[in-house]
Amino acid sequence: MTEIMVYLTQYGYIALFVLLALGILGIPVPDETLIATFGGMIAQGHFHFAGALTVTFLGSMTGMMISYTLGRKLGKPLLDRYGKWIRMTPSRLQSTEAWFKRYGSWSIVLGYFVPGLRHLSSYMAGISKVPFGRYLLYAASGALLFCTTFLLIGHAVGYHWNEIAVMMERSTLRIGIFIIALIVLASVGIVWWKKR
Repeated sequence: MTEIMVYLTQYGYIALFVLLALGILGIPVPDETLIATFGGMIAQGHFHFAGALTVTFLGSMTGMMISYTLGRKLGKPLLDRYGKWIRMTPSRLQSTEAWFKRYGSWSIVLGYFVPGLRHLSSYMAGISKVPFGRYLLYAASGALLFCTTFLLIGHAVGYHWNEIAVMMERSTLRIGIFIIALIVLASVGIVWWKKR
């Protein structure tokens, strides 16, 4: 995080865009912490919320689009051969495939909030030949929700970010599960309301 903070301070929005695009592709960048850190910098007056939201959204979508295209064009053999370089073990790949088959396109939205799954959900969508328009809708919805959530968390924390950054890095998985639970509850509520 110290190195990332140096990049964010020196290069601002450009560093945020590049780091997020690389993080979504599977390079080990702590995406949630990165966005929340930027949210804290917004609270301190270094950047603007609208600009940060736009850049985080575009960075996330760039990574997702590259991942989807690679999955569509190169398929599963690429992950089988080179997945170990980005910590995609065969067991992780198998569990991601099962997740994608179970939840379909919704796994693209939910995948943003689960470390590891975020990196593979778009690739799996490409392998599964999810139609581009539908993929774009789900990926954009997930990116907007993901970026807004963590920017707002960082903004709310504001000046206290340095003390909380370490704690947040450890609890990223819990935060992701909590947000997924909220999304699932909201979805169930909407389906129940429509049927009623």
